[in-house]
Amino acid sequence: MKQVSGTKQVEILLVEDNPADVRLVREALKESKILNNLSVVVDGVEAMDFLRKIGKYASSVRPDLILLDLNLPRKNGREVLAEVKSDEKLKRIPVVIMTVSDDEKDILISYNSHANCYIKKPLDFDQFNQVVHTIENFWFTIVCLPPGGKGEK
Repeated sequence: MKQVSGTKQVEILLVEDNPADVRLVREALKESKILNNLSVVVDGVEAMDFLRKIGKYASSVRPDLILLDLNLPRKNGREVLAEVKSDEKLKRIPVVIMTVSDDEKDILISYNSHANCYIKKPLDFDQFNQVVHTIENFWFTIVCLPPGGKGEK
């Protein structure tokens, strides 16, 4: 099992179409004690191209974690989650749903599609910052991630 610690840079893919939320995640991660690289795509089609290294994403790095919004243009987050978790090469990448929806149906669909966790985005800046730090701490200091990060095709 791969443990993320020390000076290894962790790779995070943020799939988010709201520029304000992208900015908040970037700011929160800048304060991090963990060396990280945040890649951002703004819709579900770009997310799958990034993950499958298609077109302009041919040299993308496999993420250690995906932060996925549900409400996206072109291909929504539910569709992206289902594709990721049904793909043998991608299904072990942890997917954290981060969305404004607290609809029980969205929560059930996400977990039934094998989301690793579901977080309702806080509207308050300080709470949003705390959520990002908690995600980072949990996934990169407590959890042992599966092998297959940077080197895996």
